[in-house]
Amino acid sequence: MYKLYQYTSERSVNTEIIKIILAFMVLINPFSALTLFLDLTRGYSMNNRRKVARVACLTIFITISFFTIAGEGLLKTLGISIGSFQLAGGILVFLIALNMMNGEGNPVKPDQENFDVDHVQDAPPTMASAVVPLAIPMMIGPGGISTVIIYSSQVSGVLQVSAILIAGLFISLFCYLALMAAGRISRLLGDTGLNIMSRIMGMLLAAVSIEIIVNGLRTLFPDLV
Repeated sequence: MYKLYQYTSERSVNTEIIKIILAFMVLINPFSALTLFLDLTRGYSMNNRRKVARVACLTIFITISFFTIAGEGLLKTLGISIGSFQLAGGILVFLIALNMMNGEGNPVKPDQENFDVDHVQDAPPTMASAVVPLAIPMMIGPGGISTVIIYSSQVSGVLQVSAILIAGLFISLFCYLALMAAGRISRLLGDTGLNIMSRIMGMLLAAVSIEIIVNGLRTLFPDLV
């Protein structure tokens, strides 16, 4: 009986990690930041490019870890119920998904054209641009942070919290690999390929958002849903 429970528990955690990784993948979407990364690191040595990518991805992991641990406490401090935040976050994520499926990108992330990177190319390499704007808000913005808080508010216990942190570590490593291969990915996919990938991720994100909204409704109206 104990072995059966242990197997079921491990399988549940593994499934949860995969689901969270999927949500992070489509929300953080490192492919949307490839052009900005190439612009920010133009003229940099390979070593400095690696440093920018490492700092950006470390920032993503730290952000995910912070809101995983402190997210629910922040909601309680502000007097916001978990159900209300789930519903609001689900709607936000759904709007993001709609824009991605329409080929309009993520509405809560800034347009890359608004960033002036000329000063970066003329100045010595700096890691500040790896944090802002590359990591925040270009890669992990309001949608990603909201999703982290929503998932962390639904779990209890070290094992389930660890699942979110493991998913955050995995997506951070994936972002690092994507940034380091930015030039090859951009040449291989081109604008059309990246646009198609964004639309596919938008469809997946829409499914995630509906699940978040339904969970929020269940929390707020347990007798109706």
